Amino acid sequence: MSLQSSDLPPVEATVVSPPSRPKTRPVARPASDRKAKCSMDEEVPPANSWALWRRGVDWPTVIWIGVAHIAALAAPFFFSWQAFVTFLVLYVATGSLGICMGYHRLLTHGAFQTYKPVRWLLALLGGLSGEGSALTWVANHRKHHKFSDKDGDPHSPRHGKWWSHMFWFMPNRGMKWQKELLARYAPDMAKDRGMVLLHKLFLPSHFALGAILFAIGYYGTALGMGGEHAVWYGCSMFFWGLALRMVYVMHVTWLINSATHIWGYRNYETTDDSKNLWWVALLAFGEGWHNNHHAYQRIASQGHKWWEVDVTYWFILAMEKVGLAWNVVRLRDMPKGTPPA
Repeated sequence: MSLQSSDLPPVEATVVSPPSRPKTRPVARPASDRKAKCSMDEEVPPANSWALWRRGVDWPTVIWIGVAHIAALAAPFFFSWQAFVTFLVLYVATGSLGICMGYHRLLTHGAFQTYKPVRWLLALLGGLSGEGSALTWVANHRKHHKFSDKDGDPHSPRHGKWWSHMFWFMPNRGMKWQKELLARYAPDMAKDRGMVLLHKLFLPSHFALGAILFAIGYYGTALGMGGEHAVWYGCSMFFWGLALRMVYVMHVTWLINSATHIWGYRNYETTDDSKNLWWVALLAFGEGWHNNHHAYQRIASQGHKWWEVDVTYWFILAMEKVGLAWNVVRLRDMPKGTPPA
């Protein structure tokens, strides 16, 4: 299998220089014939600069993140073992299966292939992490790899630790910029009707999950809930299964953008600051072996040494065993002598 160290899709056409012609005085074309300048090609204020923040704040995103954090603060006052187990189950489902396997290794990098319904299910779980739809997540992550720790990287710690952790998505860049981001970095995703539908259902899916969790707590007498404390159990399931779990998964994922570009060790001399950080790898189901991933982005396994545990890769192997995954890209598939990215 012939692979490249970078797997960003060829979303921009190659520019071919025209044959040389005798020098002539340029003739002005009508304004209607001139190509409109793309917003992403215009001069953008530096990351985390006052000029960028002065453009305004993306209030829907800020409010969404803020409400989730405020709701998570209520969870300790509604503890139950049933809700704690729900927290753990959804942590694995949305964190490992949704974000790590679905959004990252499958949809962004194509580390393996699977059936369309499985792709949509993994994208749904990824969306329930609260980190945005698959369309926007994939587009931003592909851009991150193209400009990793350079100008254009959406979330490099070189522009500030907290910027890379959670502030990078808060400035208001405008709807036109967002559309052009998707068109340039995720055109394949935008052609998938299932992904587009999930993009539109991002908020409704969270409302539906919250209602389901509350109903399980309210009516779940078979699970030791409900009864005279039905409302309390409903709140317990809601705050632990939705709010606290979502905030926890968010920050674990964000640590990959921030911590693994600051601390850790390197197996490969890549052109960026990516590092392997063991405690992030444990929290993020193997994603913390970030230098390995940046070196060879399409590899399904991000743990390249025997001690680098990668739980998400175990799930991919399990899917391969039962026929739900195929064309799994392994480290041995890299042509000998392929340099790291």
